Amino acid sequence: MCEANGGCGECAVGAGPGLGPARRRPAVVCRQPRPCVKCGENTAAVVIRVGDGFCRTCFREYFVHKFRAMLGKNRVIFPGEKVLLALSGGPASSAMLRQVQEGLSRETAKRLRFVPGLIHIDEGAVCGQSPAQREQNLARMEALLQETGFPYYLASLEQALELPGSVLRRGAGAAGEPCPSYKEAVEGFIQQQRQEAADGDGDTSSGGSSTQHGPGGHPAAPRLPPAALTAELLRLFEAAETLTAKEELLQMLRSHLILHTARTRGYPKVMTGESCTRVAVKLLTNLALGRGAFLAVDTGFVDSRHGDVTLVRPMREYMAKEIAFYNHFFGVPTVITPPLSTKRREKTSIHRLMESFLLGLQADFPSTISTVYRTGEKLSAAPAEASSELQRCLLCLCALDIDGEEELALEPTLVTEETGDGADSRAAFIPLLCYSCRLTFKEMGPPATLPSYVRTEAQHRSCRARMKEQIQEFLLEDDEEEPGTS
Repeated sequence: MCEANGGCGECAVGAGPGLGPARRRPAVVCRQPRPCVKCGENTAAVVIRVGDGFCRTCFREYFVHKFRAMLGKNRVIFPGEKVLLALSGGPASSAMLRQVQEGLSRETAKRLRFVPGLIHIDEGAVCGQSPAQREQNLARMEALLQETGFPYYLASLEQALELPGSVLRRGAGAAGEPCPSYKEAVEGFIQQQRQEAADGDGDTSSGGSSTQHGPGGHPAAPRLPPAALTAELLRLFEAAETLTAKEELLQMLRSHLILHTARTRGYPKVMTGESCTRVAVKLLTNLALGRGAFLAVDTGFVDSRHGDVTLVRPMREYMAKEIAFYNHFFGVPTVITPPLSTKRREKTSIHRLMESFLLGLQADFPSTISTVYRTGEKLSAAPAEASSELQRCLLCLCALDIDGEEELALEPTLVTEETGDGADSRAAFIPLLCYSCRLTFKEMGPPATLPSYVRTEAQHRSCRARMKEQIQEFLLEDDEEEPGTS
């Protein structure tokens, strides 16, 4: 995708002296302004696909329609439901916030009907930022959140170290009463609005003054956490042996903190701003990390592994360039946080290697990312169910994909440094993890450096497993017939 006026240099790359043959076929740069393919009146300002040039007005309508169509097609978010928007400050999450703001405005013909809340997690401590830089980024982010008028929650990654062990257990939402259909929810919301209008309180918009809370629902604490907590977090990441393990650890802590905030503040839905480009990279990355059994959960529109909190990805059909042009044309502010620091420039982690590989292919073959994305769409969306917490991974909370002979064959290859029987030994954690998390856990350093809530939950599950093993001969299997039945 490129700007239509004047073409772009990327479309006319050819062979130069001493540079070898051109990687792409030289394209003719269009110097004449082309009309918009939708309205046919205005001049095209951006080319999404070959031959599809949109003016700014039509591009905005196209961008908004895609977001609204994604939510309307899946019908996951019910009217009046509280939705927590996870904002990193990057281009995709900022564009998602703008779509929600415009969808809730009074001028919109078909308004969005959910009640939004915002959360931003400061990860500057593990990204090499100084306290002054973290304060500056938090001040900029808080100013953006206050302008929305929505309730917001500023948290730091250090607060994930103080989470309770219950965050690693599946919520009771799936086992409760059946949820009403989308049609019933709409009818109930309309009746509620009419009742409020009859009572003299017809303003049901979620705008108003913005308030800040801590991630657990308490009044907001100081922006930066105590230095001792930051030092503990840095020790945790320094113990990780590879940048791949650090990336997985960062993603785990972030998701657990967002999940805890959603549960304590009563948000049954969480929105994340993962674009089509990011989903394609994540799909191939997870394949390389051994998470092939969970691709549909990790990259699909809906992630319901937590039971009471559902993760939704409404930006997953937007290419990164579409988002970049939208933010550029319509002045969407962003706050960029640097990635995890490393001294190596190439092949630093599986995540970055896969990202550079895909983006390199995308430059030569523009349909690469969309092809990978559409291939992932064909995966089954039904995740494997776990009958108990003992059959659920301790870190990623997915159903264990290893049992029986496969587990016995894999365990000696993973436990090579420590074979003790203590509760904090590596051998005690291995049966509680899925295949991918076992590979990552091997590179995370000593188990003693893990967050306390992870170690506490691991001890709890190990005790329950030993107790079940002791009373196994007295338990009745589900398929065993009761005495006296035929």
